[in-house]
Amino acid sequence: MFLSRAHLIFLVLLASFFLFLTSPLAIQLHLLLRMPFVWQKSAKDSIISLDRDHFDVSFSAYDGSQALDHPSLVPAILHHVHLGGTEIRPEWMMAREECLKMHPQWETHFWDDATANRFVQENFPDLQDTWENYPYLVQKVDALRYMILYEYGGAILDLDLVCKRPLEPLRRFDFVAPAAHPAGFSIGMLLSSPNNSFVRDLIYNLPRFNRRWLLLPYVTVMFSTGCHYASTIYTIQPNRTSLRILSGPPDHPHMHMLNGFVDTPLFRHLGTSSWHANDALFVRMLEGVEKRFRYRILFVVMVGVAIVASAVKLMAMRRRSPGGQSGEEKSASNSKICEKLV
Repeated sequence: MFLSRAHLIFLVLLASFFLFLTSPLAIQLHLLLRMPFVWQKSAKDSIISLDRDHFDVSFSAYDGSQALDHPSLVPAILHHVHLGGTEIRPEWMMAREECLKMHPQWETHFWDDATANRFVQENFPDLQDTWENYPYLVQKVDALRYMILYEYGGAILDLDLVCKRPLEPLRRFDFVAPAAHPAGFSIGMLLSSPNNSFVRDLIYNLPRFNRRWLLLPYVTVMFSTGCHYASTIYTIQPNRTSLRILSGPPDHPHMHMLNGFVDTPLFRHLGTSSWHANDALFVRMLEGVEKRFRYRILFVVMVGVAIVASAVKLMAMRRRSPGGQSGEEKSASNSKICEKLV
């Protein structure tokens, strides 16, 4: 009897596993977890360089008064976002003021809860429920920045970035984001033309990747709206010729990476990442693991989380009858319904 039950459980688990492998969740996990391993190949033709783009990535050749030699694809609009209704930190206000000084001729927008809610309702009504029900505020900020860029274009910056130089030279590109470590790009600074096809894909894939990973808030954010999500969508773009990644020269590839408290040619980064949770430590620890093992570890962990979440949900459903009623309550309720129908 025991062996028969164990055999049945094994078959059920095996069947569940194979069903999982063909599910949309498994496909998404594959795309998300493969990103670090395909990033270098995917982005090699998008890295801004002196040879291909005739662009000085150190920005030492540019000053604020220099006229652009190329047509501007990105409009001169500077966006900042602050949601949640809390008071803005003094250092963030200072950072934004410095950026405004660097761009005196640019149109500027400061998005708060009221303007953001109205904007999403008017321009992306189909995504309003998704946007309003994100469990973490940073997800709303991330998703909003994609919507803003698609509708208006321009540059959107995190509030903890202190501008050291104008962004004017980058307006010649259709889309620009700084490289991130160890793979992908950062969404702390984004420049885009309006109605950009890549930004459109970032927006309309939001519901598809909107999953809450059990006990992993950092992974939930990064996989649903954050840098990892955006970089994953980048790797599956059929045409990346107009997309540009701001990295650095071969001898200094981390020149523009916005990791922690850093100074880059464009910004002084105040290093604010208050939304990072304890599970981020696990992800950071994996950076030292050999690549071929890192994917397997991440896949096993994420599959395990998905299976545990499903098991908990099934157990909860079995413990209660439909509508949360006991058997007697359900019977009484059914009798009342029948009386009403008669």
